[in-house]
Amino acid sequence: MTTTRTVDQPRWQRVVLLLALGYEAAGCLVGGSFLVAAPDGHLMDMPVELMHGTFRDFLIPGIILFGLGILNTLAFFAVLRRSSMDWFWAVASMGGLAIWFWIEIAIILELHWLHAMWGLPVIAGGLATAGLLPDREEFLRKAFLICGVISSLLYAAITVIVAMQWASYDSASQTVSELSAVDAPTRTLWLVLSTPYTIMMIAFAVGIWRSAENNRHLRIAGGLLIAYGALGLIWPFAPMHLREALAAGGGTFADTLHLTLGGITEVIYLLALVFAAAALGKTFRAYSIATFITLLVFGILTALDAPKVATNEPTPSIGIWERINIGVFLLWVVVLAIRMFPTPIRSASPTTSRGIQ
Repeated sequence: MTTTRTVDQPRWQRVVLLLALGYEAAGCLVGGSFLVAAPDGHLMDMPVELMHGTFRDFLIPGIILFGLGILNTLAFFAVLRRSSMDWFWAVASMGGLAIWFWIEIAIILELHWLHAMWGLPVIAGGLATAGLLPDREEFLRKAFLICGVISSLLYAAITVIVAMQWASYDSASQTVSELSAVDAPTRTLWLVLSTPYTIMMIAFAVGIWRSAENNRHLRIAGGLLIAYGALGLIWPFAPMHLREALAAGGGTFADTLHLTLGGITEVIYLLALVFAAAALGKTFRAYSIATFITLLVFGILTALDAPKVATNEPTPSIGIWERINIGVFLLWVVVLAIRMFPTPIRSASPTTSRGIQ
């Protein structure tokens, strides 16, 4: 039996949200159908070259767009029927479209008037969902935690998508930082796509902080993760130079700052891992210890090869070591978010901060 909601949403918000959901659902279903039916884009008068090699044709984007149409359709009827989960479907729909538009703009490297035509209703619909939230404090806490999952998936996708835009780039033998290096052909795309990761990572860290309540270890972990996310705002101003430039003596203060930020960042997230492990019980602690050891091992392997980048010597496995390190950390963030999602974590007793066992 479907339950109805008890939160009263202002009528104007309800009308705006329904219009936005219906409008976007129709557009996504029609557009997605056209792209799937004609992956070369001729039905939409869009050349495949528009995607700059990210996809060979529009089949996969068309399937995703059609899926967003189904999601918005479900959200429309959930809001129309005042379902108890209408807020979830509305947030998922508007959030999914926001991510779609952001990645689309980053891939085509162009802002078109159609983005305003389809994007402004998403903004209006997103604002109109505020009146649906049943418990805004708890919703915000969980929304921040979900940002940890989304940001990790986004970063993993970025490392693949951006690398595909540089024909001569080798993911096994080159570092991730080289994708955003000075004069790298992928620098702009990397900066555009990675900005949401930084913002969502900070939001996730705030979610950990809000979930900690009186658990001191977890609060420290949240604070460290906030610092980790905040450092992401500095990275764009500290790019490394390409290997050839470094070998020719073209290194600058930015390269030194880049290395310094890398070291500080790794220390911060290792400390955050330790404090979170101390707060969340034996199972999570064991998993975190395994993660810590893996990060340490592959971090050392990456560091041993790092000096060869500046001298433009072969580094056949540095990209592998670094990506394992990154992937292990991103997975830990996802697991931490899931572990924290059900309820805030309190200390086991007023005299200890060991957390629940």
